[in-house]
Amino acid sequence: MNVAIIDADLVGRKKHRFPNLVCMKLSAYYKELGYQVVLKTDYSELEQFDKVFISKVFTDTPIEESILSMPNVEYGGTGFFYDKAPKLPSAIEHHMPDYHLYDDWVQKQLDDKNGKRIDYRYYLDYSIGFLTRGCFRHCEFCVNQNYNMVSKHSPISEFYDPTRKKLCLLDDNFLGCKYWKEMLLELQSMNIPFQFKQGLDERLLTDEKCKILFSSKYDGDYIFAFDNVADYDLIESKLKIIRKYSDKVIKFYTFCGFDRNDKWDNEFWKQDLWDIWKRIELLMKYQCMPYVMRFNRYIESPYKGMYINLANWCNMPNLFKKMSMNEFCQVRQQRTITECAPMRYLRQVKEDIPELAEKYFDMKFSDFKKNE
Repeated sequence: MNVAIIDADLVGRKKHRFPNLVCMKLSAYYKELGYQVVLKTDYSELEQFDKVFISKVFTDTPIEESILSMPNVEYGGTGFFYDKAPKLPSAIEHHMPDYHLYDDWVQKQLDDKNGKRIDYRYYLDYSIGFLTRGCFRHCEFCVNQNYNMVSKHSPISEFYDPTRKKLCLLDDNFLGCKYWKEMLLELQSMNIPFQFKQGLDERLLTDEKCKILFSSKYDGDYIFAFDNVADYDLIESKLKIIRKYSDKVIKFYTFCGFDRNDKWDNEFWKQDLWDIWKRIELLMKYQCMPYVMRFNRYIESPYKGMYINLANWCNMPNLFKKMSMNEFCQVRQQRTITECAPMRYLRQVKEDIPELAEKYFDMKFSDFKKNE
């Protein structure tokens, strides 16, 4: 039997650089059954295959509806069903992934004159999986709406390939699992770099958790999230604990542009800018880096340009650490004679919300001393 596996995000999104775990598990499972399995990177001639499996993670990844109605096609994932996505059969869900599914595609990218190995590190260097599943937060903007707790999902041995030098964990809220300590100590004992790709819930940090976490062989940035200004005091208390155990620059996903009251009026957009700047200021105070994540409705905001400025400034650490928002826009202005877009966006907020501009637009990361 001939099986085609399609990572729809790989096909439909520019610069997509993360393997689909479901695709790798499907590949390994059907190869073990003796089937011929290929990674298909387009939607042509699908009728030649006995089975075609299509998976996608992102809802806005495009795909023609007619493909999904073909008799030999099965499809799944949050990109198609969001929080109603059917679960994989247990035999597939708990199968060792096929880490070689993407080999030919990756080699083709590397053979291209613009291909850089670092861009494909998750295909080449990492074992990938979930130690836990679920989250009890029920955030309105999150796909995890069907859980009330965090539970163990699989042992490390289920997805760890010793030939790969790093671990990438996709857990939604690892620190919310009551078995966090034994799993974290096991990760430490393996003596290989690991990361939690989705970030960690800093609201659950304690001295014990920080002591173990920040003494681990961690890969890349420690990442947390600061999604709601209502958590300001709690987040600051956790930042104080973090700074007792680590002086590293910590990254925080900083979500914005989402109206929890579902009004989406001008007053919301103005208040949302105040809220995100207040969070950025707190993170600067503790020498942490915001990574701005915009809810897709930000494009409806009369201040959508400022959301673009914020992402372009905050999400480039080398610029964020050296420049204020005013300086960032001035540098952009030097590249053109006419008024550039960043400067135009800046001017709009200065005119409409002058108090915000006066309070925050000259604020710089380097102005804040490290907290002892």
